[in-house]
Amino acid sequence: MSASHRERILVALSGGVDSSVAALLLKREGYDIVGAYMKNWINEDQVIGHCPWQQDIVDARAVADRIGIEFHVVNLMRDYRERIVDYLLDGYARGLTPNPDVMCNREIKFGVFRAWAKDHGFTAVATGHYARRLPAPPEENPGDGLVRWALHEGADPNKDQSYFLTLLDQEQLHDARFPIGHLLKPELRALAREAGLATAEKKDSQGICFIGEVKMQDFLRAYVPDRPGPIVRATDERELGQHRGLHYYTLGQRRGIGVPSNTDHRNYVVVGKRATDNALLVAFDGADAPGLFVGEVRVHRLQWNCPPLRQPRALEGRVRYRDPRVPLDFQPEEGDTATIRFHTPQRALASGQILALYDGSRLLGGGVYL
Repeated sequence: MSASHRERILVALSGGVDSSVAALLLKREGYDIVGAYMKNWINEDQVIGHCPWQQDIVDARAVADRIGIEFHVVNLMRDYRERIVDYLLDGYARGLTPNPDVMCNREIKFGVFRAWAKDHGFTAVATGHYARRLPAPPEENPGDGLVRWALHEGADPNKDQSYFLTLLDQEQLHDARFPIGHLLKPELRALAREAGLATAEKKDSQGICFIGEVKMQDFLRAYVPDRPGPIVRATDERELGQHRGLHYYTLGQRRGIGVPSNTDHRNYVVVGKRATDNALLVAFDGADAPGLFVGEVRVHRLQWNCPPLRQPRALEGRVRYRDPRVPLDFQPEEGDTATIRFHTPQRALASGQILALYDGSRLLGGGVYL
């Protein structure tokens, strides 16, 4: 049976080069594909920043026309507001550091967008993520007729995006396709140029997931009220100044704190937030800064795309996107919580951020720092 008869795939065309080449490759392989642009809430709410959604739709449509596929715009603005923006604003308001990109993949791309695809007769959703979906080991297939899948890092170590897929479950992974995961970025650009795609030389986007070129501080300033409080040196409780609101700061932040370095030119770093008096805690940057480096943390809301780990195990973890994998010991607890012991203390692990758990190049799942 040919590829075109096996699957009908909806490709998420963002207007960027990665998703463009994802569609190109699937088309060349003979799949029945349709392109769709996910329109989110901020596209019609130009309060802050620059969101080039109109140009992105033009570019996505041009790619669809070039490779000869149908194209749609899918309006997910209400779902995005409820599932991502509210989560983001609520997290920062509570002193957390949420990750909208990880949640966007779970709740939007492989959540409501995947549901829309299923409702319209598609068997899978493809994106331009640098990640690889491979068959799971035989022991993870219990013989019930359902094929299990394993999620691996992308082949390009400089572009790997598996971290952003940390919270996908096996059902979502079953319906996901990552056509460019085996490519290096220069190879992908070359394919786009050879095919004459309008996005071949387009720069990669750097904004919040589907919001656009918006700085997080500008975004928070527009939607979370300021709540000023003291900036306190954690080592001696000396008040150094005033902050505008704890939501503007995150653990490990060095710049933009609002207090000068001392006479020895030692710079301050954020080491904590204290809810009792709304204080921003800072200390001189370095290995001895209290609370900045930790060897043990707890995570909750664990999500697995493999059989859940019920026994202690040595794994590797990526503590944030772009950081290398580091060795750790995983100790499961009751429910969806675990204790993580790093072999080497890690810097600035903020509550609300995501820890991704790996076995070599394979992403097993992950959780949220408590």
